[in-house]
Amino acid sequence: MNHWLFKSEPDTFGIQDLAKAPKQRTAWDGVRNYQARNMLRDSIKQGDLGLFYHSSCAVPGIAGIVEIVKEGYPDATAFDPKHHHYDPDSMRGEPRWYVVDMKLVRSTRRIIELSELRAHENKSLQDLILLRRGNRLSVMPVTKKEWDFIVSLE
Repeated sequence: MNHWLFKSEPDTFGIQDLAKAPKQRTAWDGVRNYQARNMLRDSIKQGDLGLFYHSSCAVPGIAGIVEIVKEGYPDATAFDPKHHHYDPDSMRGEPRWYVVDMKLVRSTRRIIELSELRAHENKSLQDLILLRRGNRLSVMPVTKKEWDFIVSLE
């Protein structure tokens, strides 16, 4: 099993939205970065766990834990001209963008704030991709060691 971090703006789709979704399940759609797309398409597997991270908000941080319930498949929003994630260059026969389906395992007991994660940047979380300057990926791998440490902060 691998571990991941999924970033979303809570005003767009937050942990509360996932909790209200049918069967607390959703497709992680709208990713338009090739590096993140490659992870969705090739690396993220059913049964993997992820940290659900709220970004671009007053208090960014980890808000929940999710499980991957369906591996990568083409992102249908890329084919819909009425959808804001539409990509006219993505073809059904040669899809450019992919999604995975995830379900909520649980919300964290509290938001594990970015500032708290940064406080451990020089020790336990020194290689956490989220903490690298200029990182803008919405999907990123998390090592087992990083995962265990972050979950212990709850």
